[in-house]
Amino acid sequence: MAGKEHAGSEVSQALIRYLNCLNDDNKSNRKRALENIRKEIVDRVLSASAAQDLFEELLKPLLKCLADPMEKCRELALQMLSDLMGKVPSPEKGLPYLISTVVHRLGSPAILEPAEELRLALVELMTLTVEVCGKHLAPYLDDMVQILQKTIVDPFPDVKKESCKCAEMFAKSIPEHFHMQAESLIKPLMQTISHQHSKVRVAVIRTTGTVVQYGSGKSVDDVLSHLAQRLFDDAVQVRQAVTDVVGNWLLELRDRYSYFHKLIPLLLSSFNDEMPAVRDSAVSYWKAVGEKWQKENEEDLKDKLDFSGVPPALYPVGVERPSLGCRELVFRNLTKILPAISNDIRDWVVGTRIKASQLLAVLLLHAEDHITQHMELILTTLYSACCDEEMQVISNCVKSAELIGTFVNPEVFVKMILQALQKAACPAHLMVLAAVLKGCSRQALQPYLKVIGDTVSHPDVCQASEKVIFMEQLMDCIRALIEICGEDCRIIILELFKVLITIQSFQSTQELHSKVLETMNSLAKVQNLDSYLDLYRLHMVQLLEWTSAAHQHWTSYSVERVQFETVIIYSGPVIGEVLPIFIPILKESLQPDQDPEVRLKLFTVLSKLLLNADETVNSQGQFIGYAEILIKDILVPNLHWHVGRVTAAIRMTAISCLWALLHSQLLSAEQALNVHEPLIPLVIATLDEDSKITRLTACRVIRAVLQFCGQYFDPDKLNKIYPELLKRLDDASDEVRIAATKALISWVKSVQGTYDRTTYRSHIEFLYRTLLVHLDDPERNIQNAVLDVLREGSVIFPVLLLREIDAVKHKHRSTFYCDQLLQHIQSSEAIAKGGSASVAITCS
Repeated sequence: MAGKEHAGSEVSQALIRYLNCLNDDNKSNRKRALENIRKEIVDRVLSASAAQDLFEELLKPLLKCLADPMEKCRELALQMLSDLMGKVPSPEKGLPYLISTVVHRLGSPAILEPAEELRLALVELMTLTVEVCGKHLAPYLDDMVQILQKTIVDPFPDVKKESCKCAEMFAKSIPEHFHMQAESLIKPLMQTISHQHSKVRVAVIRTTGTVVQYGSGKSVDDVLSHLAQRLFDDAVQVRQAVTDVVGNWLLELRDRYSYFHKLIPLLLSSFNDEMPAVRDSAVSYWKAVGEKWQKENEEDLKDKLDFSGVPPALYPVGVERPSLGCRELVFRNLTKILPAISNDIRDWVVGTRIKASQLLAVLLLHAEDHITQHMELILTTLYSACCDEEMQVISNCVKSAELIGTFVNPEVFVKMILQALQKAACPAHLMVLAAVLKGCSRQALQPYLKVIGDTVSHPDVCQASEKVIFMEQLMDCIRALIEICGEDCRIIILELFKVLITIQSFQSTQELHSKVLETMNSLAKVQNLDSYLDLYRLHMVQLLEWTSAAHQHWTSYSVERVQFETVIIYSGPVIGEVLPIFIPILKESLQPDQDPEVRLKLFTVLSKLLLNADETVNSQGQFIGYAEILIKDILVPNLHWHVGRVTAAIRMTAISCLWALLHSQLLSAEQALNVHEPLIPLVIATLDEDSKITRLTACRVIRAVLQFCGQYFDPDKLNKIYPELLKRLDDASDEVRIAATKALISWVKSVQGTYDRTTYRSHIEFLYRTLLVHLDDPERNIQNAVLDVLREGSVIFPVLLLREIDAVKHKHRSTFYCDQLLQHIQSSEAIAKGGSASVAITCS
């Protein structure tokens, strides 16, 4: 011991000269003096008292060196101060000088220490001082806070981190005094909490947690918004730090009961963090919070603990039910939390909306049936969120809606959601309804099926919008009802079928169409039927009455008309079973005094049915009995010429229906004879229409009529047809010209023995001459078609045809087709047959 004391005396004597040199004007001398001092005290084994004496002897000179202009001198002084502070038994004796010096260097309005490494060393010295002095720093609370206020916002990141460490240690070392100045550190901490370095953000968050916990508790409101923002941080460590801080506050904060409604959302938000470690940490903290609160309030919870109910039957699979304490904490604070979530879920920042939607589902899972009293606000929030553009927000809200179905009595949510639908139906209402239905049980829903079916099938609901998203959500409601209630849906099967037909009427995508048919088949299985066609068969009469209730007043915008078209198109062969109901509706709806656009659309549908008659209107083989009514009472009135483009389009669709009728052989020869008188003049008139399709179809109709019953026409009627067909040989469309030649062939075949070539010589001559002109057409396919007509027509008056050929042959660009025709006449012995009065050609 005496040796150590003697060593201390030797060091003191050796330091006297070096200490004097510290005041030298030469910076090199000052530096050497500091280095020599360091050599003398390093590795010296001194007694406690000797070390203390040495510390007190060197403290002031070294502190003075902290203001030395030379950076190396300041660095050496700092190193020795740190060494001495850690070794002496009573470092607190130097606090008056040390703290004042550091305040001067770091706590001034303008920081005097320019070197960031030395600022870091100074803060490290303060950290060491807090560590070794502890409670002795209480008198210097204001000075320490003044230093930390500056160093926490220092530009150097390492200084920030060390300052946070120092602040934490300082708060814990003097808890009984720190609260008086704790709030002074909040502002610099919040200025630094968004620093670009994640390690700095972590340090600031953890320090904030300590400062608030050891403070007065009044600063919680000042830091909550900043902590909430850090939950969106890209760095996992930052989000973990927020979770740790909030979890500790909920467990240890002295006034935590006053802040439960603000802290609980922050901790529960971490339940959906993308990193498992953060999620597990949050769950662990929350369980501890619930258990602690439950023990603290055991008397109030006695009844609930004794009669704790089992989870609802449809409790989410794979989800652990929170403890009673956790559930009660959420329930008791839900009134204060929900308005904030409702506000955040409408925020313009996507991340905020996602977090809010995730949190809402967690809260509803905890609140269980207690959410009933908050249904109005929850539903309004869900309606708004389900209109979001972000799919994750919508997905989370759908989960929340399913929880409503699980925990809330259907009597409550059915009434509220259906009222919203009746006021102004939108996709969000339907989305929420479908999700709620999916979360509910079959037994609970059964008493409300009728009112649900009546509401969703009401025109104000199911016809509220034609948008695809609306129809998809409407169909999801139907699918949810079928999936959950199964055979119970039989009591509303017609209402659901009407809704699906309405969706089908408005559907614009093939995907939606396929889903509708799939849903219809599911609905048919509920009724123990094989397919949706059986549903049509079961309800066809009711469907036709439903869609045609006001058919006399249909317009192009009438939803009922579109529904009617959907029913007759998609019912397939079933429509053929209800012709006595269908045809009268069609007849009344297609009268000329009805809306032109309605007639146009109905004729288009009718033509599709007639082209596939055996699978639709003629599925029972009974349509032939209505064919004459169709022509006389429906088609003929609409073939009359009226001015306007719409009426021209109607004539086009009407003539197309007539062609489909003839093409499908739904008209007998006898029926054709009965209707040809009013029909043929109108068809001939359409040969002059502006529409190419109309002219083309008219040629085909004339050809088909002639094939049906042309052999029964008298020559005068036939002579009125061929000139109009010859005019079509000059048509702008080659397709129409070829169709006209085919019709002329049928006309030639219709000539009977009563067609006297002497009496009608001028007609035959005109026919031959016109055809020979077109035999020299520039288009080869037209020439071939005309040659076919002349070959068939040569039997009428072959001698006259030979004479006409001879008269024009030399005028043709090529005699090839004339030679072909001459060869045909000679080989068929047409001249020999010319001795008779006429040639009879039977109908092919």
